[in-house]
Amino acid sequence: MLRQSLEQKLQQKLSPAQIQVIKMLEVPTLELEERIRQELEENPALEEGAEKNDNELDDDDINDDGGNNDDMDLEEYMADDDIPDYRLKVNNTSKDDKREDIPFSIGTTFHENLISQLGLQQLDEHERMLAEYVIGNIDEEGYLRRTAESMVDDIVFHAGVHTTDVEMEEIISVIQEFDPPGVGAANLQECLKLQLERKKYSNKVDIALRIINDYFEEFSKKHYDRIKKNLNLDDDTLREAVTEISKLNPKPGNAWGGNLLEKSMTVVVPDFIVENEEGKLSVHLNNSNIPELKVSSAYNNLFHEYNDKKGKSSTQLKDAVMFAKHKIDSARWFIDAIKQRNETLLTTMTAIVNFQYDFFIEGDDVFMRPMILKDIADITGYDISTISRVSNSKYVQTEFGVFPVKYFFSESMVNESGEEISTREIKKILQDCVDGEDKKKPLNDEALVDVLKTKGYNIARRTVAKYREQLNIPVARLRKEL
Repeated sequence: MLRQSLEQKLQQKLSPAQIQVIKMLEVPTLELEERIRQELEENPALEEGAEKNDNELDDDDINDDGGNNDDMDLEEYMADDDIPDYRLKVNNTSKDDKREDIPFSIGTTFHENLISQLGLQQLDEHERMLAEYVIGNIDEEGYLRRTAESMVDDIVFHAGVHTTDVEMEEIISVIQEFDPPGVGAANLQECLKLQLERKKYSNKVDIALRIINDYFEEFSKKHYDRIKKNLNLDDDTLREAVTEISKLNPKPGNAWGGNLLEKSMTVVVPDFIVENEEGKLSVHLNNSNIPELKVSSAYNNLFHEYNDKKGKSSTQLKDAVMFAKHKIDSARWFIDAIKQRNETLLTTMTAIVNFQYDFFIEGDDVFMRPMILKDIADITGYDISTISRVSNSKYVQTEFGVFPVKYFFSESMVNESGEEISTREIKKILQDCVDGEDKKKPLNDEALVDVLKTKGYNIARRTVAKYREQLNIPVARLRKEL
C-alpha cells in the first residue's frame, strides 16, 4: 500500500566552497603550490596576478577607442581557426626542431641494479626467468621474505614456469652473491651472515660470524656475559667482534644510491615563520612561492558580450557563456578558499605562539606549557576539527629550528609543588637521564622513576615506560654497551 506523507528534517550540508576550504586547510605549503599550478592549468578563467576593483583599470587595459583590450568576441572565442591544425596534434615536431628541454639524469632503481647484475651471470633462459621472478619479490630493504616453496607454486600459476624447490634455492644463492652484500636474505640473521662471509678473513670477523650463527638470540638481547662464557672470550675480543657486527647494514636495499637520492630530496618546507624582534613575536605564512590569483578579465567580458547579444543569441552561444560562468565560479571559489585557508592558518598559529610565548622566546622544552586542541579552539573560536586540520602536516620555522606544529600540543601533569607542567618537559628530563646514564649499567624503569622523583616529578613506573616508548628509547637491557 502506497502512502504519501510530509516530513520536515533539519540537515546541514556543506557548500562546494566550504568543502574546498576544508580540503585546503589540510594541505601543506608544498602541496598547495602544486595544487595552484594544477588549477591554473585546468581552469582558463584563473590567472596569476593581483585582483583589481571594477573601477581600477591600468592604462594598458584601455585602447585608443576607449574600449577594453581584453574584450573578447564570443564567436572568435569558440573558433579554433587561428590555430593551425598541426599545432593541435601530438607528433608535430621535426628532426630539425631545436629542443630546449633541460637534460637531467635519472639514476637506476634498486631492482634495476639487481637486474643489470643478472646480465653478468651465465644462466639459460629458464634460469633467467626464475631469477627475475626472485628479484621481483625482493623488497625495498633488500630482503626476500618469501620461501622458495611458495615462489615455486606462484611462478607456475602466474607464468606457467615449472621448477623445483632445489632449483629455486640455487637461484636465490646466485642472487645473494650480488651487490649490495646481504641482498636476498630471508631475515636479519642471514643478512648479517652474508655480509660477514664477504669480508676478508680475520679473527674478529671469524668470531663475529660464530656469534651470528650460534648466538644470535643472545646477541640481539645483549646477553654478552653468556657469549663470553660460551666462546671463552675476554672483553676486548668480544668488543672488537661486536663492533664489526655493528658496522654491517641491517637493510642493504636502503644503501642503494637511488634510494638515498630520493630520500635526500625530501625537504621539509615550513608553512609558518615566527620572528622575534626584541621579545615581540610575529607570525607569517611562508607564501613566497605562492602566486596571487585573480579571475580572468577576458572571461568576465564574455558576460558583457552576451548581454549585448541577448536577442540574437544562439544555443551554441549560450552554451559557451554557461561554460565560462562555470569556470569563473570555480575560479572564485578557489581564490576564496585560499584566502580563508590563509586567514585560518594565521589566526591558529598566532594563538599557538601566544600560548607558548615562553618557549618561542627561550627555545627550551622546559618552558612548554600544557596545551591541547581545545585550548586553541577556545581562543580562536574555531572547531576542534579545524585546529586539528591546521596542525596536521604543517611545520613552523623558528630561530631555534623547524618544528612540526603538533610538537606544541601536549598533555599536562601536576608536580609535587602543585604546578601544572607539560608532559613534554618530563620527556625531555627522561631523555636527559638516559643520555647521561652509565651505558655499562643503564637505568631500568624503576631507577628512572627514582631519578624523576628526586627532581620533583612523582610518576608511576608504567607512565615512565609509556614515555620511554614514545621517545623510542629501548629497555635498559638493550641500551647496555660493553
